[in-house]
Amino acid sequence: MENIIFYQHYWWFLVSLLAALLVFLFFVQGGQSLVYQIGKTDSEFQLLLDSLGKKWELTFTTLVTFGGAFFASFPLFYSTSFGGAYWVWMLILFSFVIQAVSFEYIHKQGNLLGKSTYKAFLFTNGLLAPILVGAAVSTLFFGGEFIINRGNIVDAANPTISAWTTNWHGLEAVWGGTTHFHLWNVVLGLAVFFLARSLGCLYFINNIDNNEIRSRSRKQLLINAIAFLVCFLPYLINLLFKDGLTEQANGVLVVENYKYFHNLLANPWLIALLLVGVVGVLYGFIIGSFCKKSTKGIWFSGIGVVLVVLTVLLLAGFNSTAYYPSNTDIQSSLTVSNSSSSLFTLRTMSVVSLFIPFVIAYIWYVWRKLDKK
Repeated sequence: MENIIFYQHYWWFLVSLLAALLVFLFFVQGGQSLVYQIGKTDSEFQLLLDSLGKKWELTFTTLVTFGGAFFASFPLFYSTSFGGAYWVWMLILFSFVIQAVSFEYIHKQGNLLGKSTYKAFLFTNGLLAPILVGAAVSTLFFGGEFIINRGNIVDAANPTISAWTTNWHGLEAVWGGTTHFHLWNVVLGLAVFFLARSLGCLYFINNIDNNEIRSRSRKQLLINAIAFLVCFLPYLINLLFKDGLTEQANGVLVVENYKYFHNLLANPWLIALLLVGVVGVLYGFIIGSFCKKSTKGIWFSGIGVVLVVLTVLLLAGFNSTAYYPSNTDIQSSLTVSNSSSSLFTLRTMSVVSLFIPFVIAYIWYVWRKLDKK
């Protein structure tokens, strides 16, 4: 039993780390949403797109890897959220499809739709992807409208374990439905959107040696960084003082007041990660906005973002917490212990996960090589 507990938490850490890296890589989407405000001429617009075009595949690859890791390690979440709340995930996937098509065809002569259409597609991806992903992540704390019936697995006529209880199928995360929590999902979605734009500005400052682009990027950075803080700080405070669900030793889920705050206090190392991450994010924003000679803000804020997002997601899954609460039936809520794969699967995948540092090293190598051209 102890072995599977270790592997369950190990894989929750890896999934959380992938999600944190994905949020950092959203600087591509943030940059796409800013090209009309920062690029005023055709040559400037070309510089912005060329810069983003070298990195956009990293975001999509990380998203796919994140989904695959979640499916393999916590299949019940995958079947519940991806299978029930499918409209949100389909919209996210659609936005990435049009992004891929746009980068492939925008520079080709005689393309069918014209450059203006592909520019609009890139802006659409830059707008929708961060907001929808942020709202989807927020449901890990504010829940979804689903029920779990494990007995159905032996029912040949109806083998579906999880079922969605509304016709919105995930769209209630941002609008409508029976829950009153959707407002906070929208708040986090907007926070991720403004964060992506802030990181996009920092990336342009670091990656493009053009005084006009850097000057406009610094102005946009200040605006979007303030908007991010206005959205994220109330969300974080509300999260730390809201109720959560705790899984008892017998598997029964009960409501615990200030659950996520208690999780933070129970893990002092998470407090340290959160503080270091917040300092890194703010320091990157400050030097990016006010230090005209500094171009390294993306690395301070980027590392800080990874640490903050990692900490928040670990609060959702550690300490016997229901990381996906059910607003319909709290006993249907998912935890790392009641939704994970078997010990054999988790252990086997853990061997494969040892190659992750080599993959990260390869990404870093490719990043550096691309930036030299």
